[in-house]
Amino acid sequence: MKVDVYDTYATSQKGHTIHFDVLLSSPSEANKAYEIALKWLSDIGEKEAKLSQSRCNYCHTENASATVIADIESNGFYILQMEGCPNPR
Repeated sequence: MKVDVYDTYATSQKGHTIHFDVLLSSPSEANKAYEIALKWLSDIGEKEAKLSQSRCNYCHTENASATVIADIESNGFYILQMEGCPNPR
């Protein structure tokens, strides 16, 4: 499965950077990645985090791993957590 990667940066309620990627099956739409990013931020307790559409950008398309495929098949997306996230990988 090919996935589109959206490089995403938000500013937390406390002012630190939250950096994560939203992965969607390809082809995808930027608006969907943005909506998923907002929902995920709310789910992790960052409902008031600041995220603008311009900070959720298509980066590239890649082949998905088995873990990513499983999450996309069950949830419709995969979040790769990085800087400032609760469970960075």
